Amino acid sequence: MNLKTFILLLVVVIIGTTATYLLVKRPACIFGPEKAAISSFEECAAAGYPIMESYPRQCKTPEGKTFTEDIGNVLEKTDLIRLDAPQPNETIESPLTVKGEARGYWFFEADFPVKLLNAKGEMITIAIAQAKSDWMTEEFVPFEAILEFQNPGTEKGTLILEKDNPSDLPENADELRIPVTFQTATRTVKLYYYNQELDKDESGNISCSRAGLVPLEKEILLTKTPIQDAIQLLLQGKLTEEERTAGIATEYPLEGLSLKGASLKDGVLTLEFNDPSNRTGGGSCRVGILWFQIEATAKQFPEVQQVRFIPEELFQP
Repeated sequence: MNLKTFILLLVVVIIGTTATYLLVKRPACIFGPEKAAISSFEECAAAGYPIMESYPRQCKTPEGKTFTEDIGNVLEKTDLIRLDAPQPNETIESPLTVKGEARGYWFFEADFPVKLLNAKGEMITIAIAQAKSDWMTEEFVPFEAILEFQNPGTEKGTLILEKDNPSDLPENADELRIPVTFQTATRTVKLYYYNQELDKDESGNISCSRAGLVPLEKEILLTKTPIQDAIQLLLQGKLTEEERTAGIATEYPLEGLSLKGASLKDGVLTLEFNDPSNRTGGGSCRVGILWFQIEATAKQFPEVQQVRFIPEELFQP
């Protein structure tokens, strides 16, 4: 083999090896980033592929694969129950207003249950949808329900509107299921706990005063009701082991105690609680700190100047 032939063969080998490397490795600097395999409508849409405005919507990849958006069983139940809000895959937040219309026989005694589950199948909250007109009919009857919930723990979830079934017979059961997306934006709030070491007088006696309150920053979902959400989280009494080791404590949660409602007018925040077992009573030191924790947590919001409780016998020694 002469030198000229050898050089020619070497060039061919180099070109072939380089081409193989580029095709196999396909570096992003030459070909652009490789797109991951598409396996769902969401992934197809996120990749920027065309979406066909059908119902449900469909997305098509360059390879010809078509993915259909999950809208639950809306189409199957359209002659029984119809939702105006929320729509399938809508981003929701608390409080969530559920509106629509259902055949009269979907109700029993003018209502039916509405459940909200996270992606793990865990129940987040349940509410009762009320008929807005006479339900003793086979025609469509408007309904409405309001669901309040805390951090669902997952990005996706399912809204379930159950046909009321007082007989509990499987053949009478039915439900409308739609997928929803939870609002994941958060805001930082302060929850006030207690450290008795910060609340001692010169003689070392505990004063049971606001001086012992300790603010801890926590994240809550960005909703229309941040004051209630902050207080709800305070009532759960969740502290990390590190926080407890630092001497921070709380009497919450209290068995049976729940926040029933809240209203704000002219700077006065009125909080209504359910306390069937009178867990907010007790010694003056304890109930005072319980009061101070809620009051300080509420007053971090500049629109709150004063806090009052219903019933008035709450947090009384």
